[in-house]
Amino acid sequence: MVDVDAAAGFGPTVAKRRLSRRLRELREPTRHTADRVCGRLGWGRGKVSRIETNSWKRPELSDIRDLLRFYHVGDEERRELEGLAMLARQRAWWRDYGDVFGDSEFPGFEADAGRICCYMPLILPGLLQTPAYTEAQMDAGALPAAWQERALAARQRRQEILDRDDATRPQLVAVVTEASLLYRWGTVAQRREQLARLVEVGGRPGVELRLLRFESGLHPGMCGPISILHFAGDEPPAVFLETDFAVQEVTSQGDVDAYVETFGRILEVALDAASTTTYLHRLTATLA
Repeated sequence: MVDVDAAAGFGPTVAKRRLSRRLRELREPTRHTADRVCGRLGWGRGKVSRIETNSWKRPELSDIRDLLRFYHVGDEERRELEGLAMLARQRAWWRDYGDVFGDSEFPGFEADAGRICCYMPLILPGLLQTPAYTEAQMDAGALPAAWQERALAARQRRQEILDRDDATRPQLVAVVTEASLLYRWGTVAQRREQLARLVEVGGRPGVELRLLRFESGLHPGMCGPISILHFAGDEPPAVFLETDFAVQEVTSQGDVDAYVETFGRILEVALDAASTTTYLHRLTATLA
């Protein structure tokens, strides 16, 4: 069995995704369809397809071993894939927040990422919000108070990845907009606390905070939020679109590439990190 380090730094969510992809790649050269493999193994129709599309919750080691034997996988690769399966079976904290995240595995991908690139056109990214900002944002919505309380706790748990003191702490490239900073909400003290949070996090090693100003004009990211999660090794990035009501994964490779390109174009017109910090200090001084 391999541990997290031997699995190229993957956490449980990305380990499961990678395992799904590797199992599909093992089947394809055999010229067996997914349903034919199911028949040969005595499984119900569709089980292999669910595994290969990552539409499963928790790998069963016996199933993985059956597939590896069927595909005649060598000892070294078998140990690697069994290690991924063991890692994927670990239960993450966010599984206890199904009422907040639904079926989305976004918080797991976020927790496993080596680099996070995020952009929100009208609000601040969840990883950078103070509790007061989160509460004000949720109060403006229509979801019940009990859900808001759970969602606030989940968002604060998500932010813990930025406080890691080891090699698993992700890099963060976040673009915020002038619009998100100029809304009036809460008290002046709360708004200053939020600006101070941005300055503090933006000054951490591995964090790049950039600002898009109105004077920069129209830009390609105006229509919606983007979260791009990059992982260790050759694991492909994942793209998610996060709103107040749902988190949607972008599954088409063409669309993933388009969002990566769009984020790059957003960075081209955003202020650099130093100018962003100067702006935040100036805004803090003029808040009323």
